[in-house]
Amino acid sequence: MTTLAFLLLMVVGLPIGLILCIAALVFIFETGNPLLLDSYPLKLFSSLDNFGLLAIPLFILIGELMNGAGITTRLVRLAAAFVGALKGGLAYINLLANMMVASILGSATAQIAMMSQVMVPEMQRAGYDKGFAAGLTAFGGLLGPIIPPSIVFVVYAVLAQVAVRDMLLAGILPGLLLTTLFILTVAGLGWRYNYPRGEKLSWRARFAALRDALPMLTIPFVIIGTIVGGFGSPTEAAAIGAVVATGIGMVYTRSLKLRDFPVILLRTGLSSALVLFLVAAAGVFSWVLIFGQVPQTAAAWIQSVATTPVAFMLLVLVLLLIVGTVIDGIPGLIMVVPILLPIATQVYGIHPLHFGVVVSVNLILGLLSPPVGIGLYVAASVSGVSAMRVFYVAIPFFLVACMALVVLALVPWLSLALVGG
Repeated sequence: MTTLAFLLLMVVGLPIGLILCIAALVFIFETGNPLLLDSYPLKLFSSLDNFGLLAIPLFILIGELMNGAGITTRLVRLAAAFVGALKGGLAYINLLANMMVASILGSATAQIAMMSQVMVPEMQRAGYDKGFAAGLTAFGGLLGPIIPPSIVFVVYAVLAQVAVRDMLLAGILPGLLLTTLFILTVAGLGWRYNYPRGEKLSWRARFAALRDALPMLTIPFVIIGTIVGGFGSPTEAAAIGAVVATGIGMVYTRSLKLRDFPVILLRTGLSSALVLFLVAAAGVFSWVLIFGQVPQTAAAWIQSVATTPVAFMLLVLVLLLIVGTVIDGIPGLIMVVPILLPIATQVYGIHPLHFGVVVSVNLILGLLSPPVGIGLYVAASVSGVSAMRVFYVAIPFFLVACMALVVLALVPWLSLALVGG
């Protein structure tokens, strides 16, 4: 009955947070246990009783401040100054700018929307196919939830009860791996299709672009440096980053005005409420799953299919790629972690940070996979092309992302090297 209600509500198109809450209620009524109903509100609110979750609204605030401060344009100019003259220079600029924005923003959909507005028209004017430009920008947005700061990693850390600091550090090398593979893909496509070169700038112009963007680059260094250096928690680092972003926007670029703050804070509050409601709903849903012994049942089935940790990880990749095509990002994370994490750690001895990176990247890829693929629709909507066209022309990047996912699954060192694992 609970499964039927869940699927029916999903078909209807109800928001995933409400689906999780209603499915939990259906399960409670199905069991006929009034004590579970009494505990329902307590579980709903206690799921948010975690200091690490304070990092989420602060990271979102940094992204909003960055939008208002004109930081994105300067980062694009910095990337253009150093790689614009290469064959396919604008494609390299797109990826490198995405990587730098990802180190500040931490949200895939927001990054795809922002960078599509900036990069797609520019690439189209230079002679690139509009669909390719939108697809490249969409897959560049895949870096957003992987390179710290990352809202997805914060949510996973809370669900898995691991240190937020360690989870954020675990994403640095995977993010660099994906960026490198995407750059190599652009290089191959550039020679195959003879992409145009951009203007070669003098070293004086390059240093001028670096000087203009240098204050913006202090934001990720401040955040990551605070965390790695042990000067503060991720939440405190995010707060410091928000102060730095405010200072840059008001004093350096002078694009940020006091009158902008009410709108910025309102957008931050709405986005934060959405994410935190999903976390609260996840707490209730996880609670009923454990009560219904779903993880134990799933463990028994998985153990009968996968006999080794490698087989288990490959099975997870296939299952989550399927899940990711209909449920993406944080909602998918919320649904699968309570079931799969105990199996991964207790049955197969997989490190929770390594598992978190693999699961997060796997589900984030769902943002760019049909039929749902919110990231595809965002890029397509902003760029004025069909979502399937965006996906079709970006298939090389999808295949490269899948290859990187397999490497991350089979090589734990990439996720654990920076946290001493």
